[in-house]
Amino acid sequence: MANSPKNGLLLVNLGTPDSPTRWDVYRYLREFLTDARVIDYPWLARQALVQGIIAPLRSGSSAKLYKQLWTPTGSPLKAYGIKVADGLKEILDDSWHVELAMRYQNPSISDAWKRLKKQNITHLYVLPLFPQYASATTGSVHDEVMRILRKEQSIPGVTFINSYCDYEPMIQIFADNARKFDIPSYDHILFSYHGLPQRQLKKADECNHCLKVKDCCLVKSEVNQFCYSAQCHATTKAIAKELDLKEGSYTTTFQSRLGPDKWAQPYTSVVLDHSAEAGAKKLLVFSPAFVADCLETLIEISVEYQEEFVEKGGERVDLVPSLNDDPRWISALKDLVLSYAK
Repeated sequence: MANSPKNGLLLVNLGTPDSPTRWDVYRYLREFLTDARVIDYPWLARQALVQGIIAPLRSGSSAKLYKQLWTPTGSPLKAYGIKVADGLKEILDDSWHVELAMRYQNPSISDAWKRLKKQNITHLYVLPLFPQYASATTGSVHDEVMRILRKEQSIPGVTFINSYCDYEPMIQIFADNARKFDIPSYDHILFSYHGLPQRQLKKADECNHCLKVKDCCLVKSEVNQFCYSAQCHATTKAIAKELDLKEGSYTTTFQSRLGPDKWAQPYTSVVLDHSAEAGAKKLLVFSPAFVADCLETLIEISVEYQEEFVEKGGERVDLVPSLNDDPRWISALKDLVLSYAK
């Protein structure tokens, strides 16, 4: 009798320092930013920039922010990831083995693979916890998994889950989280996504479309199916449709830009300032690039953007909570993975 198949599910999020100390933050930034898919400069220039300038200079200030973020269970990003992985272990059947990994720092993809390998899995499913595809996130996860697997003599079947930017159960949870607020009382709604340099958007363009066609990102189609910005707009439209938001009442924006190069626009900080200058007092902000609240949501939006908005004459910036460890999200992930396993 043939052995029953054993499936391995590898959940991967971006990463977090092991602690909010300056040294651990430095190690995290160094590993993260020297990834060629994140800062796509030539190797020598990238190393000099990151190890000589960015990591040493930013580690101190970033460590202070991580200290604000840190909880008794550690980094929220990792803590929520562990709860999601544990939840999936409970609701998937015994043929599934689930591991959580971080693309940068711990638990590493390499260590998670070693644990899955010991289970003699016959098929590996890789699920990056990024709803929208980008080379710097999902692409980097896939790249690292392939780097590890190509050293093996025996490689199981592998399925990479690419993106799920308009996955209906995910959209429903974001919308339900927003319904806990008095949506009509807000002057404007922002859908703020992590930024990406425009040069990386262009590099992902195989159809000579990016930034050459008016409003090239507003509709996701065959020609821009791998465009991060187009997928972000698709997420926004799906949530807005679910909430019956009117055109003009919301804007898709991009945060967390680094350096002097042009990034995906409009920038969240600029739209925030313009809203305050126009007399807006209350803003509601989604951050649907993140499936778990983290530094970019709990600190950058809830603290830094709140302070900036008040300085410009506004009053409140309210953050719609992310998916975190919501049982509906765990169930939605199960259904998503099983749809690939049919």
